[in-house]
Amino acid sequence: MRTALALGRQALGTTWPNPAVGCVLVAAGGHVAAHGVTGAGGRPHAETQALAQAGNRMPGGTAYVTLEPCAHRGATPSCAEKLAEAGIARVVVGTRDPDPRTDGAGAALLAGAGVTVTYGPHEDDARRLHAGHVCRVRLGRPQVTLKLAASLDGRIATSTGASQWLTGPMARQHAHLLRARHDAILVGAGTALRDDPELTCRLPGLGDRSPVRVVMIGAKTPLPSGRLVSTLGSAPLWLLVTAERRPDTGELQAAGAEVLELAADSCGRPSLGPALAALGARGLTSVIVEGGQAIATALLRNRLVDALVWYGTDAIVGSDGLAAIGALGRTALPETTNFRTVRARRIGPDHVRFLERAR
Repeated sequence: MRTALALGRQALGTTWPNPAVGCVLVAAGGHVAAHGVTGAGGRPHAETQALAQAGNRMPGGTAYVTLEPCAHRGATPSCAEKLAEAGIARVVVGTRDPDPRTDGAGAALLAGAGVTVTYGPHEDDARRLHAGHVCRVRLGRPQVTLKLAASLDGRIATSTGASQWLTGPMARQHAHLLRARHDAILVGAGTALRDDPELTCRLPGLGDRSPVRVVMIGAKTPLPSGRLVSTLGSAPLWLLVTAERRPDTGELQAAGAEVLELAADSCGRPSLGPALAALGARGLTSVIVEGGQAIATALLRNRLVDALVWYGTDAIVGSDGLAAIGALGRTALPETTNFRTVRARRIGPDHVRFLERAR
């Protein structure tokens, strides 16, 4: 199961709208016969890939799958049917699939064919691997991960706005790997204007793993330009706009950007909840947010952040620097949004903490 999970993690960011499933097939004699992972764009499924490799070696064998095999039949039989037809005697599942087309039905189909189904090895890791899929199925939106790089006293820039580079090159390379493992990256128009970012993955060998770039456009903020537009051939660019701003986007659409029109909030910006729902409806399962303080604060205020990746440096900027998070309006400790650290590590002179929202 650890191998299956590692395979799934390698495919994160490439399989939407489907989950990044890993599968390992072990023949009856105890040797690994094949392995598979969900293909780019969601097809073929991991089990299909692994069974094609295994050929006729699987009667009496065991399948280790990070997510419950699908039960719904399309142009071809479901993965649960294929596993049963291959003569597999036992299927070990990392976590259950909440998709109503499968939810328990995949295991029931296997059991009905005489296959023993076992749940649970490394269930927490399997749940984290498929958190984006689960979030989209249950909440209708992608999982939201907020990425922050802050000083020891929680500042993301000096009083003059200087922020490059708060963390070192190793931490920045790691952040590019995070981009490659998410379906999309979200920023506000202010960040796009101020930093003129590409928002692509620029690690050697992973240039084709850049996520969809999503920019939220307010009522008065300028439209993206510069490197976001000049790199349209390298990665998609989606604009979240209100009806008021849509007429302004004609040139960007002609250049290849896509526009998603949304209702405005009280400040004239696209409403966050509907914006995330629109991204989920387009098939995105995970979004990493790299925008500035405003969008980070708005997401936290609306309790829309599912996970945090906090890059820390040992520098102290001072209270005149720009805080990572703005005012949230919490007046009592029970009202705060709590996160718990899942893991932490040093990256050169810096450190990174991975946190998930406490349930």
